[in-house]
Amino acid sequence: MTMTAATPALRIAGLTKSYGDHAVLRGVDLDAAPGSIVALLGSNGAGKTTLVRILATLLRMDGGTAVVNGHDVATRPGDVRGSISLTGQFAAVDEILTGRENLTLIARLRHLPDPGAVADGLLARFALAEAGARRVATYSGGMRRRLDLAMSLIGDPPVIFLDEPTTGLDPEARIEVWRAVRELAAAGTTVLLTTQYLEEAEQLADRIAVLHEGRIIVDGTLAELKQLLPPAQVEYVEKQPTLEEVFLALTTTRTEI
Repeated sequence: MTMTAATPALRIAGLTKSYGDHAVLRGVDLDAAPGSIVALLGSNGAGKTTLVRILATLLRMDGGTAVVNGHDVATRPGDVRGSISLTGQFAAVDEILTGRENLTLIARLRHLPDPGAVADGLLARFALAEAGARRVATYSGGMRRRLDLAMSLIGDPPVIFLDEPTTGLDPEARIEVWRAVRELAAAGTTVLLTTQYLEEAEQLADRIAVLHEGRIIVDGTLAELKQLLPPAQVEYVEKQPTLEEVFLALTTTRTEI
């Protein structure tokens, strides 16, 4: 099925999932346009990871429908897996191998021609070329996450699921990941991002959905979500730098977010 601008890259309707008597997803509805970043917010236990695992064909839904890149998750799981990549909360990289060897291995597993050239291109794209020959055990957290994202792009999957990709990263590394995610979307990749960090959703997402008690209770742009609250009272106060701004100013050369 050929995707067009009018065809959602993700379409979820009435999706349900229970574990015994405990209903985790109670009828989730969510769409994502091609090339967009959709942030899925929710507290611990809200069902974010369960939803991602269902969309990635790692878990069976109980009811409803889910279509990824034009392929039904329940009836065409093989086509779905060929259309997606999944990056979890912890970088799935081999510390014994070098960065280049990690990328080359995945390219070979995907039966791509010239895996070395694929690896070199991604190392350059994610600012890892100088570290490509080093073992991943020597990488910082941000470098590992960038390598993980680079590995996710091998084969050019049109849809990527990022399940809390900046968990445990320091502020500088988190900004590096944000930059990489923006580049993915700019290149046409659809990104479904689960996160507990509200600032992350504000910085990255075209649309924000809030998953609460098994349902999407709000879905819209940041501006639309802000309109749900009463207008803010305007007061003129001296603007103070945030703790993140102070931290970055003290430890790094400030890069625009």
